[in-house]
Amino acid sequence: MTYSIVARDAATGQLGVAVQSHWFSVGSVVTWAEPGVGAVATQSFAEPAYGPRGLALMRLGVDATTALHALVTSDAQEARRQVAFVDAQGAVAVHTGGACIAEAGHVTGEAVSAQANMMRSGDVWPAMLEAYGGARGDLSERLMAALDAGEAAGGDVRGSQSAAMLIVSGTSSSQPWQERLLDLRVEDSADPLGELRRLLTVHRGYGHMERAEEREIDGDTAESLREYQAARPLLQGNDEATFWAAVMLSDSGRDDDARALLREVVGRHDGWAELLRRLPRAGLLRGGDAAVARLLG
Repeated sequence: MTYSIVARDAATGQLGVAVQSHWFSVGSVVTWAEPGVGAVATQSFAEPAYGPRGLALMRLGVDATTALHALVTSDAQEARRQVAFVDAQGAVAVHTGGACIAEAGHVTGEAVSAQANMMRSGDVWPAMLEAYGGARGDLSERLMAALDAGEAAGGDVRGSQSAAMLIVSGTSSSQPWQERLLDLRVEDSADPLGELRRLLTVHRGYGHMERAEEREIDGDTAESLREYQAARPLLQGNDEATFWAAVMLSDSGRDDDARALLREVVGRHDGWAELLRRLPRAGLLRGGDAAVARLLG
């Protein structure tokens, strides 16, 4: 009782799946993906086993169509299922069982499939595909555009409750922790798509902060500062990037600018001042205790 989209990005090879439903924690059931293998959406009286079993077959080199056919033909409840696969080569396969609750259906394009059941109207899945194809930006933005379009076309006949998005790398390596690029879930919300979009923005902000830390480790303070500054407008109401930008400003000899930022964050939560006092012992403030005194003075 859900609408979802699975897709492979042609430019990056990234594989993604996104979903919204009037069902608690929909992402824990519907969304499955593995780097360099594929992505799966399993819904409509969902059988979660389609996720790991489908990925296992595609990992062995079985194409999406053959993998889905093998699982559907062995499922006694296939008439109630709706399942979509996309593999690492961009092949898509989708099944909408004849007993899925109307409005139900699917539509495919190049390396993408949109599917839905129990919708307010049959316009939902075509609208999703059209929005995905016309959207600009990275894979997450295009998946988000598809979800928004599905809701605008009527969405789930029961309303909305939860949403999720999962994106993995198009290739696998010895560092799988770096290949799960995005994994966001809105478990229960009056506006799950609005909250999912907010989380995407926060995710981008923290991406800048991760790059800032990498640049700092490399000794490139100027680039680290640029990344922290890029994160700040994406993290409204979250002072993490502002605090570390102040530290970088101090390390760059710009104490006046650093003090201005610290006044903002310390005024909102005094724990930031205590954290600043702890940095010299950890070797994270070049000016040491003297810098702390200057910045908080």
